[in-house]
Amino acid sequence: MDVTQLTYLFVGLSFALYIGIAFWSRARSTNDFYVAGKGVNPVANGMATAADWMSAASFISMAGLIAFLGKDGSVYLMGWTGGYVVLALLLAPYLRKFGRFTVPDFIGERYYSKTARLVAVICLIFVSFTYVAGQMRGVGIVFSRFLEVDINIGVIIGMIIVFFYAVLGGMKGITYTQVAQYCVLIFAYLVPAIFISILITGNPFPQLGFGDTLVGTNTYLLDKLDLVSIDLGFAPYTENVKSKIDIFCITAALMFGTAGLPHVIVRFFTVPKVRDARKSAGYALIFIAILYTTAPAVAAFAKINFIDSIQNKSYESSPEWFKNWEDIGLIAWQDKNADGIIQYSSGNAIDGRPQYSDQRGTNGERILTNQIVPSNKNEVYIDRDIMVLANPEIAKLPSWVIALVAAGGLAAALSTAAGLLLVISSSISHDLLKKTFRPNITEKQELFYARSAAAVAIFIAGLFGIYPPAFVAQVVAFAFGLAASTFFPVLFMGIFSKRLNKEGAIAGMISGLLFTLSYIIYFKFLNTQLNNADFWFLSISPEGIGFVGMIINFLVAIIVSTYTKPPPQEVIAMVEDIRQP
Repeated sequence: MDVTQLTYLFVGLSFALYIGIAFWSRARSTNDFYVAGKGVNPVANGMATAADWMSAASFISMAGLIAFLGKDGSVYLMGWTGGYVVLALLLAPYLRKFGRFTVPDFIGERYYSKTARLVAVICLIFVSFTYVAGQMRGVGIVFSRFLEVDINIGVIIGMIIVFFYAVLGGMKGITYTQVAQYCVLIFAYLVPAIFISILITGNPFPQLGFGDTLVGTNTYLLDKLDLVSIDLGFAPYTENVKSKIDIFCITAALMFGTAGLPHVIVRFFTVPKVRDARKSAGYALIFIAILYTTAPAVAAFAKINFIDSIQNKSYESSPEWFKNWEDIGLIAWQDKNADGIIQYSSGNAIDGRPQYSDQRGTNGERILTNQIVPSNKNEVYIDRDIMVLANPEIAKLPSWVIALVAAGGLAAALSTAAGLLLVISSSISHDLLKKTFRPNITEKQELFYARSAAAVAIFIAGLFGIYPPAFVAQVVAFAFGLAASTFFPVLFMGIFSKRLNKEGAIAGMISGLLFTLSYIIYFKFLNTQLNNADFWFLSISPEGIGFVGMIINFLVAIIVSTYTKPPPQEVIAMVEDIRQP
């Protein structure tokens, strides 16, 4: 069978498995729908948490970012893994002991305020929809390339699959589906990494091959990447380009954003005991580390293979994978000097994403209607999100490996999308309706509203996938910044500060959200020509500004709480009880 047939087979079997699990474990109560009946085994919950956590950004985009950013890309590794340690130690056990269904539920009860709950729901919707946009784009990319359908059709198919197991199964169905998805995605990530590590370095362990010598030479892989990068006009692969303050802020935003992500926190409500929440966190960190320690090696392998396979080749002799990705608009060649030779170097080749005419050039390439960027010699546009997906093709691995990677990419995107959509629907049905506007609805009505909200959320998520605001990991980075600037301070101080009151929490969340969101919108959407370090506040990029927003949240919350009434005595007693072992 060819790649397309194998991909249909692998993806079809995995989808059948996911839907079958959803039918088997479908939710029959709000307790099942919100927190899987609080009966999930810690090992299974750790695996589901890892799948929920390792989204399309981790599977598809992170290694692609590292491949292009080099050492600067390490902020994603440090931030996301470090944040999980913060979450496991400082928040998860205490929130599980509190025992509420959602993050806004905790905030509403801890800060004894419907307004605080409402603000938390608004923040959650901003964070979750920003995050889910990246997942749906990842789904569209995989479908469009490997199943040869339009990206928009691919997003719609992904919406339908998520609808089945999110709306039908709720958290119970999603949890056991995510266990299966973790197995698919980690196998799909490791198999090509091991193959390529053997081909390039002779070492079967990618984590070790990353620091090994190339086959048949005494040259280390990273030394070769440094030399190649310099020759092409890039900075050395192993040196930082970003400023130290920006690296620190991006890492911190990702770290504290991780600890404030509602769809990850809710996973710790699904286990029977507080002790099980700690165990789940430990297992999840192990499962996550398997992929995260492999990602830098995958990035290095992809970069060296990519350059070797296209640089200084004629378009006619370019590899088949190049033309396959060109056909869906995620790679493009603009022959600036009309010599028929592909020249890849630093700088933008064209203005924006590729836009094609119906004509072909003299060498057979797709003709672009974009404005050419004449200030450099680079003739190649490449979307960073394709590096992991294209890696097996570039390395000429067997067709079944290519199909496996497609199934893994879909598993990663769909698992996180389902978790995000569930926390959106839970917040709307439980926090807005049951706890705020319609407290007298029955459990059956609440379950109906939860499923209806999930269906609407899936539709909106699909629109984000069809009209994506940026590439996957960048969109996700914004979500983490928003989570850091809104949720982490009120969750952390809600556990460890008895003095923080409702006025402080509300003011902190609003100020953190408005500052961070305004900064991102201003530089990424309204004034893109100013989006560089010369115009950023203290040279901090939009990806890292969430850390500043978090500090503003902390300061505003503490100052407002100092000059307003302290919380009621019963709330202080509740905080003391949460902290008891």
